[in-house]
Amino acid sequence: MVEKRSNWADNYTYSAARIHYPETIEQVQALVSGSSKLRVLGSGHSFNAIADTPEDLVSLSRLNSPLEFDHIHHTVTVGAGITYGELCEQLQQEGYALPNLASLPHISIAGACATATHGSGDHNGNLATSVSAIEIVTANGKLAQLSRDQHSEQFGGMVVALGGLGVVTRLTLDLVPAFEMRQDVYEDLSLAQLADHFDEIEASAYSVSLFTDWQNEQISQVWLKRRITPDLTLDLADELFGAKLATTQRHPIANLSAENCTEQLGIPGHWYARLPHFRIGFMPSSGEELQTEYLIPRQHAIAAFHAVASLQDQLAPLLQVSEIRTIAADTLWMSPCYQQACVAFHFTWKKDWEAVKLLLPRIEAQLATFEARPHWGKLFTMPATYVQSLYPKLGDFQRLLHNYDPQSKFRNPFLDTYIFGQSYSG
Repeated sequence: MVEKRSNWADNYTYSAARIHYPETIEQVQALVSGSSKLRVLGSGHSFNAIADTPEDLVSLSRLNSPLEFDHIHHTVTVGAGITYGELCEQLQQEGYALPNLASLPHISIAGACATATHGSGDHNGNLATSVSAIEIVTANGKLAQLSRDQHSEQFGGMVVALGGLGVVTRLTLDLVPAFEMRQDVYEDLSLAQLADHFDEIEASAYSVSLFTDWQNEQISQVWLKRRITPDLTLDLADELFGAKLATTQRHPIANLSAENCTEQLGIPGHWYARLPHFRIGFMPSSGEELQTEYLIPRQHAIAAFHAVASLQDQLAPLLQVSEIRTIAADTLWMSPCYQQACVAFHFTWKKDWEAVKLLLPRIEAQLATFEARPHWGKLFTMPATYVQSLYPKLGDFQRLLHNYDPQSKFRNPFLDTYIFGQSYSG
């Protein structure tokens, strides 16, 4: 009987004929050599068909790959199946940290990097910017080592590769010294104050998240994650441009318990216990949600706020919460932040795809003026030709994938649609 597997949100069931769980690199190589169509499944946190394939789906969750620290170059090499939550405590024990984390520590490192998943912060790039080398099994079953130093310009297309380059088996990540943080929440910031002080608010902490339901022209919560340094003032003002300092723990969705959220109220903690919104040891929900995210050039932030807010009556019945974050520019070809700092508008929906599917084109129409790019692993309805037009290095990326995978072994309908489409000339 064919194993059927769904993603974390249970909104997508993979169509693969076979699902494999290799435990060694050699087994991965044999699977690749013997397959004509193959894709890798990360932790299943994508909401669309990006990881699917009609034939062989490979999970690397059982691939045994011990951590390898390089204390001279301050890097760690990890197995592709490891999650950020599984890695962080081990980094801390060695005195290291990653520069940033996503809101969920439960996602796989390889999957997050392949889709340009991000954290937050004016000076923080997406998670893939920490990758300095990757090991992949290419279409012929051979092992290849690719690095920022040796492949320079092309490496920009090799990390955020959407699973099209090969099976990533190990990644080398740049590290920074471990650091401590505190997290504080302010409530009820008016949209008018946000418009007047957006840059100040975003610059006020290492990582900033704005949560809203788009009602009442206000941001319901402002989460400030600040590094603890000798010159940091520990006493916070009771107000932030009119928003009030929260005196109890908060969940991004106002009516939910904050039990699973990372510590707030200014309580000091390790970097990995403050950068995510949810604790490593707890799952934030049962997956009863859908997610959409659009990334917009930073200079359009306030105009985009107003554009989305104009849809508040249509958003209200379907939205659980929205989160807005800033991300620094990078040099990764298929990153939405390629050569431009961005503001990410994230939507967590109630699990009603038929209704959400009707609403997304209206949001996308509002944001089209600002060249909004969809997150590769979330739900969107933008035409493929429009998505392709947003990436100036698309042609180079197409050629890179064709060079490494001339038989299209790692291509699937998602890549055929959004990467190759009619614009690819071979």
